[in-house]
Amino acid sequence: MLASVSAKGFVFLMRYETPDPLHPTLLPGIIAAEDGLARLDERTSRHAVADGFRERGQFFDAAAALWVAGELVHVEDLVLHDSHMDTRAPSHELTIAHAVLRVRRRLELAEPGWALTSPGLNALRGEQGAALANENYCVAPNAHTGPHETRELADDTDGNPLASEFAELDAAVARSQRLLDFHVGSLPEADPAMSKERPAAEPSGQLGLLFDEEWDEAARLDAWRGVLVAADQLPACLGAAVLYDAWERVEPLRRQHWLGSLLVGAYLRSRGKIASHVLAFNTGLKTIRHERRRSKDRLTRLSAFLEAMAVTADLGLKELDRLSLARTQMEMRIKDRRSNSNLPGLIDLVLSRPIVSTAMIARHLSVTQRGALNLVRELGVREITGRGRYRGWGVI
Repeated sequence: MLASVSAKGFVFLMRYETPDPLHPTLLPGIIAAEDGLARLDERTSRHAVADGFRERGQFFDAAAALWVAGELVHVEDLVLHDSHMDTRAPSHELTIAHAVLRVRRRLELAEPGWALTSPGLNALRGEQGAALANENYCVAPNAHTGPHETRELADDTDGNPLASEFAELDAAVARSQRLLDFHVGSLPEADPAMSKERPAAEPSGQLGLLFDEEWDEAARLDAWRGVLVAADQLPACLGAAVLYDAWERVEPLRRQHWLGSLLVGAYLRSRGKIASHVLAFNTGLKTIRHERRRSKDRLTRLSAFLEAMAVTADLGLKELDRLSLARTQMEMRIKDRRSNSNLPGLIDLVLSRPIVSTAMIARHLSVTQRGALNLVRELGVREITGRGRYRGWGVI
């Protein structure tokens, strides 16, 4: 398969050959990955702690994405930053990890195949709302409004002292609705309000100092999307590995290279292989040695990515067992409690976060911090930090 990327001044060509699924090097990895992901999806879809598993997986996958990129972010810091309870200013790596977390949550809420479309990719890389963010934008009058109706609206405006405020609210609601319509792909293409071009002095979606005129992200993304046709003809796991390998070779995004691993989970979800959640691919990818992930041999790279999927499935099954056991133990402690007790709510919170603090418990359950400490002591949750100034609890 031939994919081309045209940029200003040069044309970049990438030839990507479709691998043979029956190749002796790939076949064992395909079988292991397909079987493991099928088991994980089946258990997650009907498990009692599925919601907590999904929430915790998002945090672990975001931290693992930075680990794969060579940066270290503690899951505990990410949880506190997501809850707006930082003890200090967040680092650059923590900010990126939180961006990964937000994108994962967006993929969970979106339709299965949305992230692989052009509008979906533009939205994920932050290129969809430049025109919508313009505060000078105003809603055009309805083309079906007659002169009589226009005169009545003008009379109402003159007699209403709050007409200007209501007009601003209507404009804000209209902008929000247009943004939502654009995300779901229902906005008409021939819309003059969406076709406003940005000034040439300000590159699209990039900082001027970091912008490379010879790097056309849109064209590179189109070239990567061209590999989707070949990936759809392969087994789901091998197709996902091919897409991730192509992403690593094309490198379409400079500041959001971590998006490729998230699109692996989105692709598996669109193929129906993992329908219960977005696969936390980075948690398994971080266990693969760098030499295999970056090997010059394509079969070695694909085998490494398939092994990462199998490892991810195995880690997910172990996490489900761990959460199920923890839930059973905690529910035994709250047996014969009154119906309005806060302990069941604390169980759900503990199972949905890698770590919880006193402030998080107090805010989530609407109790005092002293009451939160009492609830934790009654529930018997294991303390993780062991510090005097700051204490955290969670399921290990």
